[in-house]
Amino acid sequence: MRQILKYENIKEELPKLSEILLNTIQSDILEIKRVDKCCKRFNEAMQKVPKLEDSEYVVFSKYIERVNHPYEKFIFLSKEGEEIFDASGTQMELYQLLAATNLRYTPEYEASLNNNK
Repeated sequence: MRQILKYENIKEELPKLSEILLNTIQSDILEIKRVDKCCKRFNEAMQKVPKLEDSEYVVFSKYIERVNHPYEKFIFLSKEGEEIFDASGTQMELYQLLAATNLRYTPEYEASLNNNK
């Protein structure tokens, strides 16, 4: 059985994304979101993690429950998908820091979402 890829334009939008991150995001194991630099929480988070200013995206597990976030690792990426730094859930929280990406779901992934409703 063929694996369903999640995003159809991820390679074009994030050309420097590592192969391992690309595969785990496309397999829907890890999630990718844009860092919302316009929100109030962004300025607060930058006080703790100054490198956050250079990041455009963050990769994280969507399967870890909030209570276990201190044990999670967040991978922050540049605009082209290059890894900038990582932070643990003990260093910061992602809540209210995430925004939608410009990545488009593949038609197959979109259909699988509709079938699971």
